[in-house]
Amino acid sequence: MKRLTRIIMTIVICMLLMSMLASCGKTAGEASNSSGEAQISKDATDKTAAPSSETAGAETNETGEIQGAEDPITLRIGSLKGPTTMGLLFLMEEQKAEVTTQSYEFQMATAADEILPLMVSGKLDVALVPANVAAILYQKTQGAVAVVDINTLGVLYLVSSDESVKGLQDLKGRTIYLTGKGTTPDYVLQYLLKGAGYAEGEVKLEYKSEATEVAAILAQTEGALGFLPQPFVTAAMMQNDKLSIVLSANDAWMEQQGEGASGLVTGVTVVRKEILESFPKAVATFLKDHETSAAAINADPTTGATYCVQAGIVAKEPIAAKAIPFCNVTCVTGKEMKQALQSYLEILYGFDPTTVGGKLPEEDFYYMP
Repeated sequence: MKRLTRIIMTIVICMLLMSMLASCGKTAGEASNSSGEAQISKDATDKTAAPSSETAGAETNETGEIQGAEDPITLRIGSLKGPTTMGLLFLMEEQKAEVTTQSYEFQMATAADEILPLMVSGKLDVALVPANVAAILYQKTQGAVAVVDINTLGVLYLVSSDESVKGLQDLKGRTIYLTGKGTTPDYVLQYLLKGAGYAEGEVKLEYKSEATEVAAILAQTEGALGFLPQPFVTAAMMQNDKLSIVLSANDAWMEQQGEGASGLVTGVTVVRKEILESFPKAVATFLKDHETSAAAINADPTTGATYCVQAGIVAKEPIAAKAIPFCNVTCVTGKEMKQALQSYLEILYGFDPTTVGGKLPEEDFYYMP
């Protein structure tokens, strides 16, 4: 009888132990369905939930140990209505169709001044801006942003109806019309002229406030020379069939920079470091999506032109379709990005330190995954 009692007690204790172990084996946010498979609770999959500093960027291995699982995030992206946004257009369409690999919110502005406050306040996570503006933003935020890619190379071109002008070597004694004294196009042109051997004053630079003014002079003055960005170049050429591209600033820049040059940097993509540190996978996914979207518009400028008009970047599809191949839309990352951007900013700094925020950015300005 005593022996039977001991056996029964042993069985009861074993059952209690098994029940306790089963309860302890469930992790936070999990429940078991009728088949015993783990199910993630609604709270654990809520996209609006803030990530834990202990789990951000981690993965879960086969034993269920946390190795950096990253909560989903909607990346908020701001950009300018111009070539720097063209490389995003196919991605924007995918987001509208809800077929992206992660969630994005896009907004466009007509001036960088509209985007900078949103980045500073944390209302945007990513911004596509002119390269020198990125350097200024870095200084204003005390290094709180980093550049992840170059999204646009040279979009500046010298155009004229004068067939005797074939390149930089034919500009002595001529006048070139361009926009914005003391702006990056001005410094780029000055750099190219100096590299071609011209002394100050040998080529006269006449400044106008807007690209449309330069285009009007080209239309009214036979043989006039204009230094314009795309898509204004294409628009001017379509209105005046006598105009042609005399010089690509991007090609001239690469020639003067020498072997290994990546091209004349125009636009870059910056990300808040808080996002880079907490959501590295989301940033990596964005970079892949950005690269794919940029390649898509280069491969299919006709569809890209439709998207350009819908986004309000270019007024008419024929202009957009002809301009896209000359906008040098790209997605350059890593060492190549750093080399090209660093060189460009150093040249701007040499002309006027205020164009890059007063001093050159530190190494942490360049995101090197």
